[in-house]
Amino acid sequence: MLTQTTTRVLEPSDLDAALAILDREPVANAFVSARVQIAGLDPWRLGGEMWGWYEDGMLRSLCYAGANLVPISATPAAVRGFADRARRSGRRCSSIVGPAGPTAQLWRLLEPSWGPAREVRAHQPLMVADRMPEDIEPDPYVRRVRKNEMETIMPACVAMFTEEVGVSPLAGDGGLLYQARVAELVGSGRAFARIDDGKVVFKAEIGAATPQVCQIQGVWVAPEYRGRGLSVSGMAAVLRYALADIAPVASLYVNDFNKPARASYLRVGFEEVGEFMSVLF
Repeated sequence: MLTQTTTRVLEPSDLDAALAILDREPVANAFVSARVQIAGLDPWRLGGEMWGWYEDGMLRSLCYAGANLVPISATPAAVRGFADRARRSGRRCSSIVGPAGPTAQLWRLLEPSWGPAREVRAHQPLMVADRMPEDIEPDPYVRRVRKNEMETIMPACVAMFTEEVGVSPLAGDGGLLYQARVAELVGSGRAFARIDDGKVVFKAEIGAATPQVCQIQGVWVAPEYRGRGLSVSGMAAVLRYALADIAPVASLYVNDFNKPARASYLRVGFEEVGEFMSVLF
């Protein structure tokens, strides 16, 4: 019997079915799950469309299509369907990011029409921690960033983003969107830093958060302070806040070529549980 397959844009009435798929892999899907749990599936509130892949009338896979294109629980057939839809609608995203296997397949199918990419990061270990390390003292000077410290924290955030992504977040709109995102994290108590004499020495944020898992991002040590172990004690401090206040599991993903960062995360007790891939435009 021929399997009937189709892709379509999900509607608010599809929310429960979409959440059931997102819940299959709470760590890998944290970024999209967090958005959907807050905004539902209305594209205006969600900041993008959620595409669904159906086989014989059953929703099997998802793809978030917003500032990022993110395949979710995507089978090879679903990836082909999502690639067809993406090709027809044209590239509106600044990156493709997700579990390495489906993301690599999606990029293979889209590269002829969407390429070349500015950068492809094919191996980004996905790491998790659910307990504090016993042998590391969290940095007592790492704390929540206060709302009146935006001017102090912003240069560090811009430096981290530019170093990590290769372009400044101030390009295009002068940084309005990026500044609003940082302010949102500061306002919700999810931005952390060690600030010595008005200078940010270490910082990190908790970006996505669901009841099951939260995702640490934006980890940065001021260049002149690197090599002193500040990222280890700093990450231990952020992990303590994350597990105590936000979710029972903390996750992050890191570039495989960033050996110092991977070593410090392993030292704090993070374990590799999978692999992401990012295609940057």
